[in-house]
Amino acid sequence: MEVFYYLVFGALGAVVAALELSKTTKDRINTSPAFNSFKNNYLLVYSLMMAGDWLQGPYVYFLYSQYGFGKGEIGQLFIAGFGSSMLFGTIVGSLADKQGRKRACITYCITYILSCITKHSPQYKVLMIGRVLGGIATSLLFSAFESWLVAEHNKRGFDQQWLSLTFSKAIFLGNGLVAILSGLFGNLLVDSFALGPVAPFDAAACFLAIGMAIILSSWTENYGDPSESKDLLSQFRGAAVAIASDEKIALLGAIQSLFEGSMYTFVFLWTPALSPNDEDIPHGFIFATFMLASMLGSSLASRLMAHSSPRVESYMQIVFVVSSISLMLPIAANFLVASSKVKGGGISFSGCIQLLGFCTFEACVGIFWPSIMKMRSQYIPEEARSTIMNFFRIPLNIFVCIILYNVNAFPITVMFGMCSIFLFVASILQRRLMVIADKPKTEDWTAVKDRDTEADPLNI
Repeated sequence: MEVFYYLVFGALGAVVAALELSKTTKDRINTSPAFNSFKNNYLLVYSLMMAGDWLQGPYVYFLYSQYGFGKGEIGQLFIAGFGSSMLFGTIVGSLADKQGRKRACITYCITYILSCITKHSPQYKVLMIGRVLGGIATSLLFSAFESWLVAEHNKRGFDQQWLSLTFSKAIFLGNGLVAILSGLFGNLLVDSFALGPVAPFDAAACFLAIGMAIILSSWTENYGDPSESKDLLSQFRGAAVAIASDEKIALLGAIQSLFEGSMYTFVFLWTPALSPNDEDIPHGFIFATFMLASMLGSSLASRLMAHSSPRVESYMQIVFVVSSISLMLPIAANFLVASSKVKGGGISFSGCIQLLGFCTFEACVGIFWPSIMKMRSQYIPEEARSTIMNFFRIPLNIFVCIILYNVNAFPITVMFGMCSIFLFVASILQRRLMVIADKPKTEDWTAVKDRDTEADPLNI
């Protein structure tokens, strides 16, 4: 069965290469030298930031286990990270809009570097502090950088369509190529050089420091709405009003939460799904295969967004349906393929089928990221972009915390079934978003917010 892994990896690699090399002028967006310089600077920084994140991922659980902590204690540490992102994410998102997105990106670097440093301590309380810092950093990673990019892109007067090029390249590199290289580099540090499980965290801190130096030296500051009060409560109220007063923003938030909730649940489920009887599977190689599938998806998204038709709102319906079907495969395999009772050995036939389905899901993830970024740039108001984006992550983090807490309470097929249903619901909501995409808002959200402020000037 080992040949199967190489066949899947090779086939995906060939398709990605073919897609990239076969692009014609119709599939490419004509841009300016000034934009290319701006885009390349952002892609370099974003790749370094993602390298700092990807290097840590495969070794967090392993490091905690090496320090002697059990599954329950490790679960609590993970819940602390997601809980921190939920509790503090909206606050730091609001501060990013008010105090500046560049400052928020620098704060991400500093916070994540401090989180990496805590990994040197085997003390549970110190590691807990590290997880809290990591949760805050994650919120900034998935809001501040995108908010800075959109605002800076518009401030420099670049064509709006060019944003899709930056988004797709960022996912292709940051969530694809960099993820694969980070996995290989981390494996080199831990296994080949025998530097121990803390080494990837030290390397991550170095990449984050390099990225921070580039931000400090080459980025300019931009804000959401600096003319208004710096009061956080007012900013939260404004974001809530924006979501409540515009159905498109509310739909976008629900779609994002449903998809990302399913995606993060998948991260916890794919290993037991492929090795239910403790089969010996190459986790690192499978992870690299998933990232290659994600690169395939981002390459497809780049082609799709280079054309005016089909629109993002249209093709994403299909993406959500396909992703829903792909996560139904573990359930189908459980009923249609006789399960083996033999412990150990290589991956089963059922596992092979599921692996192909999981690669399909990861390709959908690769299409999702640049596409959702494109829709966020269209529908979310600039004045509170980071705050609203972190509002979207609140239900996501609640969902993931519940899943982590009850991961052993439900059979794995039930968990996959739940994710599949969520993705199908996302496709229905996406259909609704497509229908109302061109309809004007009944009332601008800033007008609603200003009226509320006049009615309650003391914010009581």
